[in-house]
Amino acid sequence: MDIVLLIARSVVGLGIAAHGMQKLFGWFGGYGVKGTGAFFETIGFRPGWIFAIAAGLSELVGGLFVVTGMLGPVGPGLIIAVMVVAILVVHAPNGFFSQANGYELPFIYAVLALVLAVAGPGAYSLDKLLGFPDLSQPTVSWTISGLAIVAGLANVVLRRGADAPVATTAR
Repeated sequence: MDIVLLIARSVVGLGIAAHGMQKLFGWFGGYGVKGTGAFFETIGFRPGWIFAIAAGLSELVGGLFVVTGMLGPVGPGLIIAVMVVAILVVHAPNGFFSQANGYELPFIYAVLALVLAVAGPGAYSLDKLLGFPDLSQPTVSWTISGLAIVAGLANVVLRRGADAPVATTAR
């Protein structure tokens, strides 16, 4: 089971970290802070550059925590928070399937992050290597995951001009 967790953590963590790098640095076809911030402004997140940095850092740090198995459910919680916002603000109006910019991919990332939070990082993790206490106990994992959902919902509420048109693409 530990090797399966390592594989899952690697795929999810590296994938989400790459999304963060798109937002922060413009790598992998992304728009960087300036472009992402401009996009965020069109969907009601003002000032856009602050939300771009927050989303990019959450994805990058969350992804790196997941891939390395650091701090148990903290990385998955960061991913869940960002995916809740992406689902509700950008993708939900487009239906489920990602080919129509639907919420399929962020939903899958959020669910996998929840599974990894509850399952814990496993034996092949920095937590285990460094002897950190196991934060992936059910109560802690579910609490952090629940708080991540609330944080995502709060972020949506913080939007200004929430009546702004929903954009069709985001990186």
